[in-house]
Amino acid sequence: MIKVLIIDDDFMVARVHAGFVSQAEGFQVVGAAHTGATALKETLRLEPDLALLDIHLPDINGLDLLAQLREVAPELDVIVISAARETATVRRALRGGIVHYLMKPFTGADLRERLKHYRLTYRPLVSGTESATQTDIDHVFGCDRPAKLPLPKGCSVETLRLVAAALTVAKGDLSATETAEALGMSRVSTRRYLEYLTNSGSVEVRLRYGAGRPERRYSLLPGAGR
Repeated sequence: MIKVLIIDDDFMVARVHAGFVSQAEGFQVVGAAHTGATALKETLRLEPDLALLDIHLPDINGLDLLAQLREVAPELDVIVISAARETATVRRALRGGIVHYLMKPFTGADLRERLKHYRLTYRPLVSGTESATQTDIDHVFGCDRPAKLPLPKGCSVETLRLVAAALTVAKGDLSATETAEALGMSRVSTRRYLEYLTNSGSVEVRLRYGAGRPERRYSLLPGAGR
């Protein structure tokens, strides 16, 4: 379990955050601190893996506390949770080595999403092997390549290539009807392939307005056909 220390001056807010953390898989709240001085003591005593840190504390600025936490617990990871929106504050927090910055107000789902990302990306670098792969590093810095969408049931890779080729040679955009006629396919089937290419980020859709419903026009994005 990943041990979490919550650092927030508001008792009720800290309790709410603890409830959010308890709903996240693989995390356990081990304590809460409402001042910077207490946070330092609890960090030494509890040895948490992760701290949820508010910037506005009664006795110290949270970012000044961040530097002190680094001195007493160099391996401690920190997620800043604050209403502070100034870009200078965000930059300073990033330079301090935080793993996330979540602005108040937020939902439990917002926090759980950040915690899940932390659990799946940062923690393996701590508890995993001695060497990391480029994929591991890309996960941390958010450079993952998006997974390819699975083809709809009944669709084939060969036909998908034909539809993409029709868009490649087209002078401008095509409708589903025009693409179907060029390939000798049904409009319904062609539309499925075109929508798949759109959802996968290879095709752009524009609406052409006229009498009746607007017509969807498809065009291949630059570089998508390579």
